[in-house]
Amino acid sequence: MAVSKDKVLSTAKDFLSFINKSPSPYHAVDEVRKGLVSNGFKELRESENWKIAPLDKCFVTKNQSTIIAFAVGGQYKPGNGFSIVGAHTDSPCLKVKPVSNKVKQGFCQVGVECYGGGIWNTWFDRDLTVAGRVLVKDKNVDSISHHLVHIQRPILRIPHLAIHLQRDINDSFGPNKENHLCPILATCVQAELEGDKSSGDKPSSCASGPASQSSKHSPTLVKLLCQELKIEPEQMLDFDLCLADTQPATIGGAYDEFMFSPRLDNLLNTYAAYKGLLASIQDGTLEKDSNIRMISLFDNEEVGSQSAQGAESMFQENVMRRISTDRENLTAFDECIAKSLMVSADQAHACHPNYAEKHEANHQPEFHKGIVIKFNSNQRYATTGITAAILRQIASKSDVPLQDFMVRNDSLCGSTIGPIMSARLGMQTIDVGAPQFAMHSIRETGSTTDLTYAVKLFEGFFNYYPEVQASLKF
Repeated sequence: MAVSKDKVLSTAKDFLSFINKSPSPYHAVDEVRKGLVSNGFKELRESENWKIAPLDKCFVTKNQSTIIAFAVGGQYKPGNGFSIVGAHTDSPCLKVKPVSNKVKQGFCQVGVECYGGGIWNTWFDRDLTVAGRVLVKDKNVDSISHHLVHIQRPILRIPHLAIHLQRDINDSFGPNKENHLCPILATCVQAELEGDKSSGDKPSSCASGPASQSSKHSPTLVKLLCQELKIEPEQMLDFDLCLADTQPATIGGAYDEFMFSPRLDNLLNTYAAYKGLLASIQDGTLEKDSNIRMISLFDNEEVGSQSAQGAESMFQENVMRRISTDRENLTAFDECIAKSLMVSADQAHACHPNYAEKHEANHQPEFHKGIVIKFNSNQRYATTGITAAILRQIASKSDVPLQDFMVRNDSLCGSTIGPIMSARLGMQTIDVGAPQFAMHSIRETGSTTDLTYAVKLFEGFFNYYPEVQASLKF
């Protein structure tokens, strides 16, 4: 694919802006939502009746952390297929506990829980903050609002212990996740001087009534959140907050070919799916499409997808049924499944030059060489020979190179939403992703070129899949 360096860098800069605005799944979904609305998509609600017609462009969210968007082909009829790109909005991180107030050795700390399989030692000595959503009781009316929050300055730190006190740190460093990952927020002395006295005592229910939500957390943290949202502590009903690095994602390398960034896994594919869908509806091909073009961006993949907003839920199936149901054709949904294909897009492991032996000799994905098709005979990935052949045809038409990946026989294999969605719906599925280094680190490395390939491949998938599907002779 001949794409100018200026175009590659422009796409990368736009993506990194998206990353920097998306420190949590709630922010990522909100960014996608705003982009969809600005391109003519209508928001639907699960609790309302839907009336869907050809050329409609709509989206629906779940838990404010999962979003499904779709554009209906101009030639669509119930029973026709879906062209779906699926990805996930969450990444491994540290999440603030429901009761997080901790005081130890004169320091105010914030209790956190490990979410997903992070490389936790990369969270030490980083400039951290909090981001997520807060549920707020409105002051003058009896209602509850959902507010995004992102304190954009470093307020937390997990310091390393000096090498003098752990001489073997360079040989092996495995922090105790309960004891050693608790970030420091302030000294108690300074907090008291600022009027934020914190005893560290656990809140308890007593004769005066149950403890307020704000009393369960450090007064300093509560004050910072309230200042950010312009609310009073008693208005704070609950929150879902994660820690995030304040260092912005950036383009790097001697030739501006790398992206140094948090959350490449898997916001790269969240972004590429969303941008690929938008690009596909701007070239006039939607009017002639017999399919529905869909992106499904799920939360909770990093912890197994077993949630109401995860890929293992009924959410996508329910959305598809509501769109494809036809009173005159009772098997329309079953027919559509047989004609559909889902591209499960999740990041792939590039072959690391310092650890090349970790890759199987014939399956060593590289930067700039294209999007990776993932294979696993034990069904950790959902790719089959048929789905791979279909995507190879689409990639050829889209002028996007592809690479193949399979883990060594003596290595464990991760998984994706692909096998989950494939098994739940009985739908053709293929697992793909852009190659990257340091997956699940607080700071990952990817290629600017491969981001452009991903967007172009997904755009091509929406444009060409019905045509390629129709060419199958079996």
